[in-house]
Amino acid sequence: MRKVAFIVPLLIILAVLFSCGSRRLSPAELEHKLDSIKQLEVREKLEAQGINLEDANNLIKQFFDSLEIQPLPISYTEDYVTYLPGFRKVPEELASYLNFEGHHPKAISLPESLGARMILLAADENEKDEHKYSLWLYSLDEDYIPVDKLCLYALEDEEDLIDIDPEEFIQYFSITSDYEIHLLDYSKTARKTCTEEVYYLDSSRHFVLQESESTN
Repeated sequence: MRKVAFIVPLLIILAVLFSCGSRRLSPAELEHKLDSIKQLEVREKLEAQGINLEDANNLIKQFFDSLEIQPLPISYTEDYVTYLPGFRKVPEELASYLNFEGHHPKAISLPESLGARMILLAADENEKDEHKYSLWLYSLDEDYIPVDKLCLYALEDEEDLIDIDPEEFIQYFSITSDYEIHLLDYSKTARKTCTEEVYYLDSSRHFVLQESESTN
């Protein structure tokens, strides 16, 4: 199911915990600290490849500046997640440097607002050239390095399809002009929303769950 992706080595987790003394970190504080570590690792990897983030004409900035801008508000349609209008292929080396999800990634940028810089990334679930994409929302820092990511639309695993009729449920998403992000599962038969989550982007560019509702 959709969730904010968060995977780090156990040793890094322990290092962060012990560096904070005896005070126990909240889950949000721990996640933010570990995200900072991941960003530092990405920067070191880029520098090792000769990409200077302080250079105004570096490869990463040039690519993101070349992306089309997706106007807001935006919401799910079948055509949108199938044809990905305006999305541009992400160079393989760049996708690898930035630890983007999936295979054959494509991206489009969103309008900047209140210092927020974000992109939509379409990630192919299959390494083969089948082009069945999930959609991820990425927040970026001032150097275009990913800070956080949120899955907006995901193709179900084959084992999930045994219990879930793909013709029955729609994974719906919407992003308002002030970056309020709604994720919901909609039942075509019942003609109602089964689950809904609302996220917003905080000052540290992390996606925060504001509310979550479920109906039977």
